[in-house]
Amino acid sequence: MKIKFVEIQNFRKLKSCRIEFGDKETVLVGANNSGKTSAMDALILFLKQNRHKEITTTDITLSNWYGINEIGSTWVKCNNSAELNLDIGQWLSFLPSIDIWIDVDMSQIHYVSHLIPTLSWNGGTLGVRLSFEPRDIEKLYKEFKEAFNSATETALKNSSETKLSLWPQSLKEFLEKRLYSRFKIKPYLLDPSKLADPVDGVANLQKLPDNFVSLDIEPFKGLFKIDIINAQRGFSDAKTSDITNSGNSIGNLSSQLRGYFDKHLNPYEQPTLGDLDALTAIENAKNEFDKKLKTSFRSAISELESLGYPGFSDPQITLTSKINPIDGLSHDSAVQFSITKGKNSTKEPPLFLPEKYNGLGYQNLVSMVFKLIRFRDEWMRKGKAGKSLETVDNIIEPLHLVFIEEPEAHLHAQVQQVFIKKAYNVLRNHKNLKDSAKHSTQMIVSTHSSHIAHENDFGCLRYFRKNPANNKNEVPNATVVNLSKTFGQEDDTSKFATRYLKTTHCDLFFADAVILVEGPAERILFPHFISQKYPELDSRYITILEIGGSHAHRLKPLIEDLGLITLVITDIDSINSDSINKIQPERNKSYRSGNYTLKNWIPQKENLDELLDFPMDKKVSENALVRVAYQYPFKITWDNKNQEVIPYTFEDALTFSNVELFRDLTKPTGLIKKMSEALSKPTLPEAMTAMFDALGTGKKAEMALDLLYLQEPSGIEPPKYIAEGLEWLQEKLEYKDNDYLGSGTTSQEVLDE
Repeated sequence: MKIKFVEIQNFRKLKSCRIEFGDKETVLVGANNSGKTSAMDALILFLKQNRHKEITTTDITLSNWYGINEIGSTWVKCNNSAELNLDIGQWLSFLPSIDIWIDVDMSQIHYVSHLIPTLSWNGGTLGVRLSFEPRDIEKLYKEFKEAFNSATETALKNSSETKLSLWPQSLKEFLEKRLYSRFKIKPYLLDPSKLADPVDGVANLQKLPDNFVSLDIEPFKGLFKIDIINAQRGFSDAKTSDITNSGNSIGNLSSQLRGYFDKHLNPYEQPTLGDLDALTAIENAKNEFDKKLKTSFRSAISELESLGYPGFSDPQITLTSKINPIDGLSHDSAVQFSITKGKNSTKEPPLFLPEKYNGLGYQNLVSMVFKLIRFRDEWMRKGKAGKSLETVDNIIEPLHLVFIEEPEAHLHAQVQQVFIKKAYNVLRNHKNLKDSAKHSTQMIVSTHSSHIAHENDFGCLRYFRKNPANNKNEVPNATVVNLSKTFGQEDDTSKFATRYLKTTHCDLFFADAVILVEGPAERILFPHFISQKYPELDSRYITILEIGGSHAHRLKPLIEDLGLITLVITDIDSINSDSINKIQPERNKSYRSGNYTLKNWIPQKENLDELLDFPMDKKVSENALVRVAYQYPFKITWDNKNQEVIPYTFEDALTFSNVELFRDLTKPTGLIKKMSEALSKPTLPEAMTAMFDALGTGKKAEMALDLLYLQEPSGIEPPKYIAEGLEWLQEKLEYKDNDYLGSGTTSQEVLDE
């Protein structure tokens, strides 16, 4: 049994999306505020029964409150309740819900007999909707109207000049105080035959029949064991005391070991034959210690008794000890780390340090892994845990769900990689789980760490794609991209994307935007252009990838799937019309471009003259998310005249954009020296030719480094084609951040009207 996918609707930014689960691991990735945490919260709040009460009004998609408040307004205005529509149907399109679709083998049918929708079901997919909705709409209507009318009447009696806004002014305001008492999660069976695929990333949710009745039982009781490691962990500080978070004991390794001992190993709990030796030893130690207590305290106790104390029938003071093995773990140094490795040839005592003195990164790794061990052993009812449960609860659930929120929060980069590589294996490291098809484990991890993404098979990544608000009174939403479909293909493009990202880094899975650059010089100087000239871009998470004009287009499928705003900086790469030889760009020579990106992606043009005069607004993809920027003619002042220059690559475009800077450099070397010398040529055509020749042998990366050494970055002007590209990128990100499209007021102000 495994969860195939879940469909979430009306939960924060997750207006309607499908998240497909991997058979083993599922890793949620995406930029900041894209919906990863919302998805984890939705899964936990809906699936964990003891967390239902934590759902609040802020968990309902903000724009949905217009419709909910409209229902409240209708209730207030109506004087005859018989005319009102008090059916649940008008609520369902506004309220949060999760559809859980599970794959079940016929051998496990006894687990799901209460979830089978029809007698014709022969195994496969089963669906259950968990819907957060009013407990009793008629009762909610009466209580809200009574409270609203009371507030209105009281406000009318106010003789003060100060206008009062008494609670509640809207149904939203009423529910902010009464949500949990008036709402609950109700389960409904879904029909697998009506299951539909998402449309453009939006889940195509099944509509329930009118007057459909909810289940009167907990649908997943006995099916799922759910464990959680939250993002905020108390063991981040060695001096932090143990805390409890939503029923999960979280603390340092010492506290976790105490809890594990008490639940699985304590010899006093339902002792077995194997515990008798330990109990005998404890009892013998207790008797010997009691004898020592009586001998040691004999003098002091006799002195007390001589005072007539305590005085009630002259009782005798007797001391007796109580030895509890768990007390041996109840101190700061219960867990220690040895700092002497191997055999001690000097026969000196080994050296140990308490847990709190060990590095936090390693300490947290050990603590988290031990927590996974505890989850697994509780699931398998290891040791005393199995005996202490009632017979009905001792049936091991067929599916273990483990949710881990941002494990990188307190792990160093290298430790993050170790954790994610080992975590799933730890959860399956039990003799009954190794190759078992009877019991399944699915681990769901949300992360913002490129190190964790890098260590996973990209096929298990689920990318949360942010979509801006497009219409009035809307909020941004998120859709989820199953990257197994992007990287699961066996074509050369998907193989290249996988190999390239594994070789470089995975930052683009978390970026607000990506810039693909041609070579090392651009990669070195672009961060300075952004920080010095575009401070708004500098505050964004932008990934700069050096990939080259001949390969940038190979990332097109990935970029399109991710929906990333992308700026492609490339070279025009002019060549002869009848060969592939590089040549200095000139007009009206029937030259072509040899750049694969320009020919095959954007703008899909090859004629050099056409590219040189190509309109700026046409250098954008059809979905307006990708823009290409390459060299084109511009005017400079040369010999007191405005003359046209046509750069060939980034380096000569940079030089012609900073003529005075390059002329004034002192003691330039390498390619910079050649560029500076070219500017001393008597004519502009000669200068362009000299630069073109120099680029054939010059080291471009060294030029960028030398320039940073000789010149403050703030004084370097980016070439015009690059400046235009960065301005476009800045505008696109500003639009993408449209959190709300209203009419001059904030979303909260509108909802509270």
